[in-house]
Amino acid sequence: MFANHPKGLIPAALSNMGERFGYYIMNAVLVLFLCSKFGLAEETSTIVYSVFYAGIYVLALVGGIIADKTQNYKGTIISGLAVMTLGYAVLAVPILATEGNTAWLLTLTCFALFLIAFGNGLFKGNLQAIVGQLYDNPKYSAQRDAGFQIFYVFINVGGVAAPFVAPMLRSWWLNVNSMSYNASFPALCHQFLGQTDPMTEENMNNLYSLATQVGYNTQMEISEFCTRYLDVFNTGIHYSFLASIAAMLISLVIFIMTKKGLPSPAKKAAVEDKSYTPEEKAAMSKEIKQRMGALFAVLGIAVFFWFSFHQNGTSMSLFARDFMDTSSIAPEIWQAMNPFFVIVLTPVIIMFFSALSRKGKEISTPKKIAIGMGLAGIAYLFMTIYSVCMHYPSGTEFRELAYATREAMLSGPWVLVLYYFFMTVAELFISPLGLSFVSKVAPKHMQGLCQGLWLGATAVGNLLLWIGPLIYNKCPIWVAWAVFLAVCLISMGAMFSMLKWLERVTK
Repeated sequence: MFANHPKGLIPAALSNMGERFGYYIMNAVLVLFLCSKFGLAEETSTIVYSVFYAGIYVLALVGGIIADKTQNYKGTIISGLAVMTLGYAVLAVPILATEGNTAWLLTLTCFALFLIAFGNGLFKGNLQAIVGQLYDNPKYSAQRDAGFQIFYVFINVGGVAAPFVAPMLRSWWLNVNSMSYNASFPALCHQFLGQTDPMTEENMNNLYSLATQVGYNTQMEISEFCTRYLDVFNTGIHYSFLASIAAMLISLVIFIMTKKGLPSPAKKAAVEDKSYTPEEKAAMSKEIKQRMGALFAVLGIAVFFWFSFHQNGTSMSLFARDFMDTSSIAPEIWQAMNPFFVIVLTPVIIMFFSALSRKGKEISTPKKIAIGMGLAGIAYLFMTIYSVCMHYPSGTEFRELAYATREAMLSGPWVLVLYYFFMTVAELFISPLGLSFVSKVAPKHMQGLCQGLWLGATAVGNLLLWIGPLIYNKCPIWVAWAVFLAVCLISMGAMFSMLKWLERVTK
């Protein structure tokens, strides 16, 4: 699998692997952490999540501009890792949220998220640009798509382990304090402690029933136990960010030790002949316009893919918490399913594409992206049909049902396994190949900027993420899945309609 690839590919992938470890911890816990830490409504938590993840990709555009202007890609990447480390360090400090400190503590948390987003912006797009430059060498250019797929595998290795960290540390800390885990209990604690109106009798019964299960001692006031449980529960999550700090430092060490073997754009630019005739300049200008037009067309499709795909951290996390049995599998752990499938399926996908290429039936990168949108549609078609058959109500209505009634309606793990399988195959047809597409069409002097634009398109999709949880809580949940199904099918149709033009531009 590694034959005919440049030596710098593996060091670059390893540098990114640690960063992805921290990312997947955050991706797994952020929405649920904001709810359990501050008692935020799910719609509010997902807005914070959407802005944070949009910020990661918007700031990648800023990071690309900085690297292109300074021609110091490697220094920008190192700065990004340092800033992210600082952000995770702020999040790792456990402070109990109370009525008196919630305002400034939530502000501090958002500032830490900004540091992580800004550091990621300095790091992510520029490292991807360097990987693209590895394949500018004609010796390796034919392996560009496969190279980005290998890069994608390595960075997902960290993603497989990361979602287990927060649940493991949280459960450990709960056990140390003679308590146990229950996904539904923090919301009931916040509702009880912050109530302005009396809780319903059903919710009070649920509160006492779950409190007994997680370690409540009847000699203690229920309000005191709820406060203590929230403190212990969230402190365990804070400890998981210490693992993110360690991962950032490992990535920093790997990159510093191997950076000499990676391309240096500044040195490359210094030896290029910049003397062109007017005719050459006109031809270059026309070609750049065509390339940028193709790039923006694909970016438009990418917006809707990421809007659908990144529901894994919002509405799908809520589904895993509400509609799945969390006694054996914590909702955050499902975030490991996607990177696991990336690792397992990427060699299969590479072999499949290679076999087609040997038979002279190679699929173009734009066509692969179009097929990927169709595969994402299949994932949401399945979720729509399943939710209709199970007669699932909205998330809000489901959580208000009696505990025993909810237990009888929970889904089996196979549901999310099947969903993540199709979404991961779709991702492998779109994300690494989208990076490859950008590196193909981007003008040589705009590599960092164009990789930033790809991430900027992801940002726009992320800004829409809050729509999923909003529908999830207001309508029967099949409606949310049907919306994403429609988005994927329309995007696939648009991509196929532009296929000939895109294939012509990328030849």
